[in-house]
Amino acid sequence: MRLTFFGAARSVTGSMHALEVGGVTVLLECGLFQGRRAEAAERNRRFPFPPREIAAVLLSHAHIDHSGNLPGLVRAGFRGTIHATEATVDLAEVMLRDSGHIQESDAEFLRRTRGERVEPLYTVEDVERTLPRFAGRPYGAWFPVGPGVRARFHDAGHILGSASVEMEASEPPRSVRIVFTGDLGRRGLPILRDPSPLPPADVLLTESTYGDRLHPPLPDLERDLAEILSGCARAGGKIVVPAFSVGRTQNLLYVLHRLYQRGEVPRIPIYVDSPLSTRATRVVASHPEIFDAETRAILGSSGSPFYFREVRYLESKEESMGLNGAPGPMLILSASGMCETGRILHHLRHALPDPRNLVLFVGFQAEHTLGRRLLEGASFARVLGADVPVRARVVSMEGWSAHADREELLAALAPRASGAQVAFVVHGEERAALALAGGLRDAGFRRVEVPSRGEAFRL
Repeated sequence: MRLTFFGAARSVTGSMHALEVGGVTVLLECGLFQGRRAEAAERNRRFPFPPREIAAVLLSHAHIDHSGNLPGLVRAGFRGTIHATEATVDLAEVMLRDSGHIQESDAEFLRRTRGERVEPLYTVEDVERTLPRFAGRPYGAWFPVGPGVRARFHDAGHILGSASVEMEASEPPRSVRIVFTGDLGRRGLPILRDPSPLPPADVLLTESTYGDRLHPPLPDLERDLAEILSGCARAGGKIVVPAFSVGRTQNLLYVLHRLYQRGEVPRIPIYVDSPLSTRATRVVASHPEIFDAETRAILGSSGSPFYFREVRYLESKEESMGLNGAPGPMLILSASGMCETGRILHHLRHALPDPRNLVLFVGFQAEHTLGRRLLEGASFARVLGADVPVRARVVSMEGWSAHADREELLAALAPRASGAQVAFVVHGEERAALALAGGLRDAGFRRVEVPSRGEAFRL
């Protein structure tokens, strides 16, 4: 029995881990790697294993850094089943179609503007060949994955449909219980239920995105957001928010709805400028069975927290471009969350030179992304081929993250210390992963590993 770490090992993107048991290989996640363009292209195009030899994929949730290379896997020969929760299947459909369109559009842009002959990583047709391979599974129910392997999902509370994955792998005379946290959510976040307790495990894989940091209390975040909105209204500027289409966009709309309902901020217009965010919000709204009690109560009293008077969802490019010359104040929610592609780039190109404007980051920014460079104080930013001066304020409110922070991770993991033979720390930049590993050792885990990319361990 062997576990190999192919992605999100001492890094945050491109989540991909392989379990070999009884002659069968099961892949945990198949995410897109995001970072330096040349490195990303190389890693995303070349799988470090023969895709035809993968029997099945277990997918924790629909975010692109976890699901985004599934069409590439199918394109390369994978013919197995992709197991995910039912809500994740619905979200993955809209997200992968959008990703396929982006892959085709980016390749065409390079051919047209630079004369480069670039093949897309995968196409919309590859996505359509991938979608029938999904199998939706309810939370808490065991299902067969392959000979000697079964699994079930537990609510991770990160985004709609997100799950921690519990596996039982048998290779007589031994049987091992493996638990992968996926991206673990936070308690008390809007909309979704809190994460379920992690089940007992012999082998534990945990994310560590915020393994070295703490989030500020949620009430403080609402207060800070209210101050930003009020300041924007006074200055007549624009707030540009690079927001992940799934999870972050809906959480921000929920909180903005609450601030507007309580009369705590000026009711400035809100534009959701991402076709993917529009479609993803529809999917989220169609799964109230996963909402927490507070959100269900709002739906029954003051209307939808996603569709209220000040919110307008933009579809066409013309509507999007019209915001560039429109006067503020306004708030623009647009994808992608790390400013690597999508309509957010056009908004940044127009907003960054104006000191009245503000760019608000509400999520983690991986190394070598445009979002990270802006947060680190770049005075110029390369956006859509142009060097743009950064005169707008750049503010980070990472406390909005749907990832558990260090204390929340340790609280979820510590009860499993006595039973686990080994804990593997993944999905975190090296500093964060090593910091969480130290915390796990202090919590009583007898063996803790922080694997590097390509490293394999016998179980």
